[in-house]
Amino acid sequence: MHTTHTISLRHRPPLVLGRRALVMGILNVTPDSFSDGGQHDHVAAALAHARLMLAEGADILDIGGESTRPGSEPVSVQEELDRIMPVIDAIRADGIVAPMSIDTMKPLVAHQALEAGADIINDVKGLQGAPEMVEIAALFDAPVIAMHWDRSWTAETDPIPAMSVYFESSLAIAAQAGIDASRIILDPGFGFTKTLNQNYSILHHLTDLTHAFPNSAMLVGTSRKSMIGKLLGNQPSERLAGTLATSVQGYERGGHVFRVHEVAPNRDALRVAEATLYGPPQN
Repeated sequence: MHTTHTISLRHRPPLVLGRRALVMGILNVTPDSFSDGGQHDHVAAALAHARLMLAEGADILDIGGESTRPGSEPVSVQEELDRIMPVIDAIRADGIVAPMSIDTMKPLVAHQALEAGADIINDVKGLQGAPEMVEIAALFDAPVIAMHWDRSWTAETDPIPAMSVYFESSLAIAAQAGIDASRIILDPGFGFTKTLNQNYSILHHLTDLTHAFPNSAMLVGTSRKSMIGKLLGNQPSERLAGTLATSVQGYERGGHVFRVHEVAPNRDALRVAEATLYGPPQN
């Protein structure tokens, strides 16, 4: 079933990951993200959406200031900081104490966000990009979400063995910086350089990854992704049902954290999945 992990945070109660799935609400403060670009790229709108997601049951807020959709243009460090810092400041000034992760591949952005009140680094390059990223994580004693993104993959790559090698490298980099595997949350990176078949193979065999890396929790991020759209022939705004199906499938295969756009429906689906696996709460 689900492995249990307790991940300490510097300024907040620890994250407890196990049979109770945690929901991570996506807060993209970008003009060009693939499904919600431009919706929350002003401070007032971002703050209102953060409040809404927390009211709907989000356990973690994930703040991102640079789109990683295919074809997106990279942004400078300063531009990314200009997008995310006022939002982080506003969220903390509003008295919101929920854990926040910073979704970035830039060490300086991670550093500034952690200083401002973020708690977790969400690194889409899995600590295999800029070498300073792991140093920042160690400096702040921040947990890291290490996502898989290997641009050398082809349609012939066997997903689970190749991903296992990649994650072993990420964990080795963390260990060299003094960060234990228990502080790393692994993310298969659904949609990133992966074919439709590879995406669904990874979801189907997710238990193989949770068994291979029992000391690390697992994040599932399929919300509105093209793996749903290509299968169903629909647009990002029409992919809630497909997202719920992948969230439940991911949970049943050992996933701990679910990064989503629509918090309440995913929370409800995951609670039903939990009751199915473990029985409903005893009152």
